[in-house]
Amino acid sequence: MNSYWEQRALRFGGRGEGLAAVCSYGMPEFYNRWIDWCQRLALAGVLRVRADTRVLDVGCGVGRWSRRLARYGARVTGVDVSVAMIEQARRRAAAQGFAARCRFIRQDVTALQVGGWFDVILGVTVLQHILEPAALYAAVQRLASHLTADGTLILLEAAPARAVTSCNSAVFQARQRDEYLAVFEACGLEVKDIRGVDPAPFKTWLLPHLQRLPRLLRTPLLAAVTLLSIPIDVPFGRMAVGQSWHVVFILKRARGRP
Repeated sequence: MNSYWEQRALRFGGRGEGLAAVCSYGMPEFYNRWIDWCQRLALAGVLRVRADTRVLDVGCGVGRWSRRLARYGARVTGVDVSVAMIEQARRRAAAQGFAARCRFIRQDVTALQVGGWFDVILGVTVLQHILEPAALYAAVQRLASHLTADGTLILLEAAPARAVTSCNSAVFQARQRDEYLAVFEACGLEVKDIRGVDPAPFKTWLLPHLQRLPRLLRTPLLAAVTLLSIPIDVPFGRMAVGQSWHVVFILKRARGRP
């Protein structure tokens, strides 16, 4: 898995905003901008932190969320399993003047040991790439252990309300939402809110078949999917939780848990 993320970072981490490395691997720019846009809408308000808030950005990739949080004055620690991702995150933070507020270190979330506790922990499409149930539990447990008593854990993951396996692969799993909820409870976390991200169904209809289609058809079909999805995802994404493919989990430590 580590080599997979290194390859993504080396191929696309330095191109433009690096979205093809951290959103949908190698997809056209317009498609990844749409994904990034939907994620930003779903996280709107949640990431408006106070100055000097201690934030842990897990699976930080090229640092797009770390820099956004640093812009609000947060002190951000970004971690990623890929050395090349970390190098890109450092370079981009320095170029935008955020080097003093961002530090980036290589770590695996399943064995996370950063030192200290954080007021906010953010993970965007990280757990969906951890396939083994035991590793998923270990990752959530390590995240919970780094959260302050009143801290907030924010996770954006592919978590459909009903079981959908058509998009699963050797590096990705869309777990049913209830599976995540069970793991959160077992790790002493309490769900405070769930937000939708992308309820339009067209993406999940197309993607399992995309690579089998003639090359000349792929980009036009992706463009059609994007155009059809925007009028649904943008105005209704956060509210249409039951229909959403990805969701944002907003979590706190459960009462009475250390």
